[in-house]
Amino acid sequence: MAVKRILVVDNEQYIQEVAKICLETVAAWEVLTASSGEEGITKAETYQPDAILLDVMMPDMDGIATFEKLQENPATKKIPVILLTAKVQATDRRRYAQMGIVTAIAKPFNPLELANEVAIALGWKLEN
Repeated sequence: MAVKRILVVDNEQYIQEVAKICLETVAAWEVLTASSGEEGITKAETYQPDAILLDVMMPDMDGIATFEKLQENPATKKIPVILLTAKVQATDRRRYAQMGIVTAIAKPFNPLELANEVAIALGWKLEN
């Protein structure tokens, strides 16, 4: 079975590193990282990840604007997006769902649970 490829887009280096280590260790997924919305869009086009974990609060282009740009691009439109955000009230979740975002995972997230949360949201089976 092909290894899942995840793109983590977050302006905080620490969050990128924690997510990368956890997803690679727990789920054995290939993890790419990007530090900005622009870099995330470019990497999404180039590498065609199976899913994107996208931070909401980023300078220059926030997660929502990044998601909208991904949706406008035929090459990235079908890639499922999960938001990483401190804001996960019910009203936010409804708005995200209406936009076509798979789900939102609260920050700070439990590193050991992250792969499982992503797998459940996307209907994937973890091999471990």
